[in-house]
Amino acid sequence: TGQALKDTHFDIIYSSPLSRAYETACLIKGDRDIPVIKDDRLKEICFGNMEGMCMDDMLKDPNSHFQHFFDKPELFVPDEKGESLEELCTRTKEFMENVVMPNADNYTRIMIVGHGAMNKSIMCYIKNHGIDKFWSGGLQKNCNVIIVSYDNNCFTVLDEEKIFY
Repeated sequence: TGQALKDTHFDIIYSSPLSRAYETACLIKGDRDIPVIKDDRLKEICFGNMEGMCMDDMLKDPNSHFQHFFDKPELFVPDEKGESLEELCTRTKEFMENVVMPNADNYTRIMIVGHGAMNKSIMCYIKNHGIDKFWSGGLQKNCNVIIVSYDNNCFTVLDEEKIFY
């Protein structure tokens, strides 16, 4: 992905502070003089006590809090230490409204590097839809690129499933 985007202009890159996303942001940046700014609001959803557990096992367990995460996200209930999809959407909405949107006219291209559920929460903001459509556009693969334009106060999703490898 970094190789494919090496000649694509970016004014700024925002990244989750988690190592995998930040390393990806730095690989995309390459040797260009572009700031990579970490922001905690771009972290992946917190699964609480479910962190590190096997997703397939959790999906098979009818008592798991993970039930409905993918098939009926509006019914997903996190465990007591986890984060809800609504909470995730609230924090990424705050990022968009306090960081991205105030600078929308100052930049021609912004890169946001994060994680699957976090990216989909930003898409909820961009598409202005609810949790019931959280996974619309398909599940993301590693290094999946979502391309969105913003013109005349309107977002247009150009590609939600771009893969460069």
